[in-house]
Amino acid sequence: MRRYWPHAKEDMLGAQSNIAGCLGSLGRDVEALVLIRDIYAGFVATLGLSHENTLGFGNNLVLSLDRCKLWDESKSLLRDQLLPAARRSLGFDHDLTLRLGRSLAVALTRNPESTRDDLLEAESIMQDVVQRRRRVFGPAHPETRTAEFE
Repeated sequence: MRRYWPHAKEDMLGAQSNIAGCLGSLGRDVEALVLIRDIYAGFVATLGLSHENTLGFGNNLVLSLDRCKLWDESKSLLRDQLLPAARRSLGFDHDLTLRLGRSLAVALTRNPESTRDDLLEAESIMQDVVQRRRRVFGPAHPETRTAEFE
């Protein structure tokens, strides 16, 4: 039985996130993914899907799905939940929205079963991400430079 103070739910999720990070660092990606799924569900239940912390952790879930080569699930989560919620609540130019867009492009390109249309979509997404990063953060910003070379 897990016990904690009700007001400390976010703190507990953060601590569990640290454990998942340790599991991932040890190469125990599947175990980390199981924990990350639970943590994400906890963030959604506690803060709602549109909260910035939930969206940020949703991106962590996507990265974990990618490490486990579950690209279809990653694409679905990004297209159906994370990107629409981020665009609504944070806006199209927010750093996290742009990171989620990049994550979708990565999921589209890393899947060995990607179609030509998937690759064209990924290219279009990354062009949009780079353009927005240049405009909002400037060409010298590290994230802009990273996006330009992907």
